[in-house]
Amino acid sequence: MENLSRRTFLKSASVAAAGTLIIPNLFSCSANNKLNIAIIGVGGRGQDNWETLFVDANDNGKKQDGPQRKVLTENVVALCDVDEKRAAEGFKTFPKAKRYKDYRVMFDEMANEIDAVIISIPDHSHFAATMVAMQLGKHVYVEKPLAHNIWQLRTMKKAAKHYGIVSQMGNQGHTTNGIRQIREWYEAGVLGQVKEVHAWFGPFDSKPGGYWTKPDSFPPSAQPVPEGLDWDLWLGQAAERPFNSAYAPKSWRGFYDFGNGMLGDWSCHTLDGPFWALDLGMPHTVEATVPNPVPDHSFIPDESVIAYQFGARGDKAPVNLFWHEGGSKPDIRPECGVTELPGSGMVMIGEKKTLITGGRPNNPKLMVPEEEWQAFLKNPPAQTFARIGEEQPQKEWIDCIKNKTLPGSNFDYSAELSEMALIGVLAQKFATKIEYDAPNMKITNRPDIDAFVKVPVRKGWSYGEGI
Repeated sequence: MENLSRRTFLKSASVAAAGTLIIPNLFSCSANNKLNIAIIGVGGRGQDNWETLFVDANDNGKKQDGPQRKVLTENVVALCDVDEKRAAEGFKTFPKAKRYKDYRVMFDEMANEIDAVIISIPDHSHFAATMVAMQLGKHVYVEKPLAHNIWQLRTMKKAAKHYGIVSQMGNQGHTTNGIRQIREWYEAGVLGQVKEVHAWFGPFDSKPGGYWTKPDSFPPSAQPVPEGLDWDLWLGQAAERPFNSAYAPKSWRGFYDFGNGMLGDWSCHTLDGPFWALDLGMPHTVEATVPNPVPDHSFIPDESVIAYQFGARGDKAPVNLFWHEGGSKPDIRPECGVTELPGSGMVMIGEKKTLITGGRPNNPKLMVPEEEWQAFLKNPPAQTFARIGEEQPQKEWIDCIKNKTLPGSNFDYSAELSEMALIGVLAQKFATKIEYDAPNMKITNRPDIDAFVKVPVRKGWSYGEGI
C-alpha cells in the first residue's frame, strides 16, 4: 500500500473534503485525437461500457457481406480486474492493453499514459478508484449509483469540480430524448403541478448465481475462493470476511456492505426523470415500510415501500414520492388516469395529466385516451433541451472531454441523484423513518443511523484522515 497511488489518494481525499484543490490543465489526448482509456472492472457492466467504444466501419459506403466490421474509436491502454475469468473477453479483445489486478499499481506504472478511466466495479469500491483517478488528473466515468455512502458522494462531487476533470455517471436514461421530453412537458405546463410520484420494481428473482442471491445463512458460510479471483482486492475498503458465492461475482448488490440494493441500483434510472424535471433536491423525511426486515440489517428485504417527502422549491409544490419494490405496486387510480401498470415503471401524477414511463425514462407517455395521445404527439411542446446524438452516456462523456464541456450526468448532478437514493437505502436498511438535514449532511432523529453517512473502512484502505 505504500506507493504513489495510496499516498496521493489519501492526500486527495483530505484536500477535497477541505475544498482547497488545485485545478490543473487536464484536457489532453493523443496526437490522433484518441483518448487513452483505462478500464477498471472489465467484465459485466465493464464489458457493456467498453463495447460502446466500437462503432461500425464506414468502408466508404461499400456493402458489407456478413457482420459489419467494427472499429475502435479510442485507445484502450490498460485493463484492471480482480477476476481473471470475468475479464477474459476484455483481455482477448484488447491484447495490447496492459493487464492489472490492482488499480493502484496500474496508476503507479501508467499514470502518464492514461487520459480517462471507466470504472465499473461494485459500489463499495467506486470511491477509492475514482478519487485516485481524479487526483491524478484523469477524467472519470463511474457506474451508478455513484458511491456507497453519502460522505463519499459529497467528496467526489467537490473533487471533480476542483480538479476540473470531466465526470459522468452511467445512468443511460439521462442521455435520452425521453427524459428531455419529461422535463419539457412539465415545464410547458402539460402536467400542471406534480405533488405525487410513484416508482416500482417487480419481485426479486433470488437464485444461486443470479443477479440477486439470498444466502442460506447470515452471515454466509465460508467457501473456497474461485481460481483467478483476488478476494482481498475485491473486498477493498469493505471489512474482511470469508468468500461466499452469494457475494461475488454478480449478486453483491443485495448486501448493504457492498451495494445499495434495488433502490440504489435502479432509482438512478427510474427516478432520474422526476428528480431532474421537478428539481427535487434532497428530501426532508424518508420512511420505509418493510414487512419482513432482515434482523441483522445486512441484506435487502424481500419487499418494501420507501416514502420520500420533498419541500416546495420556488413555485413548485411539495412532493410525496413513493418507491415500491419486491412486488408492491401503487394503487390503481382511474381518477388520475392510472388504470393499469407494467411490471416496473414510474408515474408522475399532475393536477392536469399523469405521465408514465417504464423502468428507464426513455419513452414517456401521457395516461390519456389513445385519440388524445395521438393528437398530443402531433403537436407536442417545443424542444428546449439539446439532444444527445446516439443517446449513450459513454460517448457523451468522451465527446465532452474532447470539447471541454460537461455531460448531463456529471458529478454535480449525479451525486445529488445518488444521495437521494442512498438516504432511502438507509431508511430501508433499518426499516425506519429518517429526518434529514441535507445542508449539514445529518440524520437528526437517529444518531445511530447518522453514523452510516460516512462508513469506516478496512485497515489499510483509510481515506480522508484529519477531516
